[in-house]
Amino acid sequence: MHPPVATLAALATAPAAGAVGILRLSGPAALDVGRLLAPSVPEAPTPRHAYLARFVDAQGAALDEGLFLYFRAPHSFTGEDVVELQAHGGPRLLRLLLARALAHPAVRPAGPGEFTRRAFLNGRLDLTRAEAVADLVAADSEAAVRAAAAGLSGALAARVAALEAPLGALHADLEGVLDFPEEAEGADADAVPRLAHLEAEARALLAEAGRGRLVRRGARVALYGPVNAGKSTLFNRLVGEARALVDEEPGTTRDVLEARLEWEGLSLTLLDTAGLRETPGRVEALGIARAREALGTVDLAVLVLPPGASPAEAEGWRAEAGDTPVLRVAGKSDVGVGVGDALAVSGRTGAGVEALRAEVLGRLWGGGAPGAVALVSERHADALRRAAEALARAREALAVSTLEAVSGEVGLAREALGEVSGTSASEALLDALFARFCIGK
Repeated sequence: MHPPVATLAALATAPAAGAVGILRLSGPAALDVGRLLAPSVPEAPTPRHAYLARFVDAQGAALDEGLFLYFRAPHSFTGEDVVELQAHGGPRLLRLLLARALAHPAVRPAGPGEFTRRAFLNGRLDLTRAEAVADLVAADSEAAVRAAAAGLSGALAARVAALEAPLGALHADLEGVLDFPEEAEGADADAVPRLAHLEAEARALLAEAGRGRLVRRGARVALYGPVNAGKSTLFNRLVGEARALVDEEPGTTRDVLEARLEWEGLSLTLLDTAGLRETPGRVEALGIARAREALGTVDLAVLVLPPGASPAEAEGWRAEAGDTPVLRVAGKSDVGVGVGDALAVSGRTGAGVEALRAEVLGRLWGGGAPGAVALVSERHADALRRAAEALARAREALAVSTLEAVSGEVGLAREALGEVSGTSASEALLDALFARFCIGK
């Protein structure tokens, strides 16, 4: 016999004072426990109906008055009976209500993300939509919110399903030829184009991993270049306030300054770095070392060139960024001539700054809206990469190996895709994924 399913209880709102606080219960005893706290609610409440109820302690003394909502299984977020008590948002009050619920022998505290995990286990969400819940909670930019919302509505799930279904059909055809060669003769005849198409689709989805990473964590962009090129003035102009000290004396910036911005909905961290030169002072040299270190951590380096810089000097400064993509701009365009084909900007007057914003976004993102991306995570990318590689090996094996080897590689591709959707996710993987959720979600 299976052990009885525990009823989960947790506060679904932050443990801080607020207008409203929510106690969430999910499981077989949710209604009974909810009515212990709100005894005025009918024994058989109408699902999805809000009852104004008095919340009481174990002795029946009133603690608060609020809303009682009941969601009957399977028509709830978790797929189980769910009760939510919406009380006033006093932390001590909410802890009293939670303690009263946990006193029931059928109830235990919910772990991080356990409500969403039950929704996944009960078939209410696939794993991509479950992960989108955490992404939506953690989103700190408009693009991240919109991408997570698209994931929650099933955008990524649909694209993965469009791969899994034909891949499963192909695997079934190959296994049929192996197990029943006479009855399934010819079922593998078009395996090559089917494999090629599936591999291309997997790689197309994999290509969005870089964009998904930008949406999740935001982009990092550094202004760098020689001393007195106008970096700090441009930094202040882009940030919209005087964050960096500006002076005619070379080497004013001694450290890496950071400012968080949001451009076209995309979160962006802008860095102002110490100017590069051959013979800095001791403290300035430390700042230059930090500037060079920062250049290795950003998605785009904006090389700010001083008026009159030669092509050789520009190339030398460009090389400081190593493998990081570089956008060249001619700083102080209001007082000097441009530098080759570098974009002319002036932090002092604002000339060219809007063009610079557009160019930075274009280099980072390309076309389209950031919020329209499928929010492919690093975990998804690893699984998609393994699926695409297995499909490539299967295609190659058709010409040089046995059908068993081909079918085995297709099976590996299915397993990898299943890690994205959750159809082949291990307990260890689920533990790791839901550990990033907050308690009560």
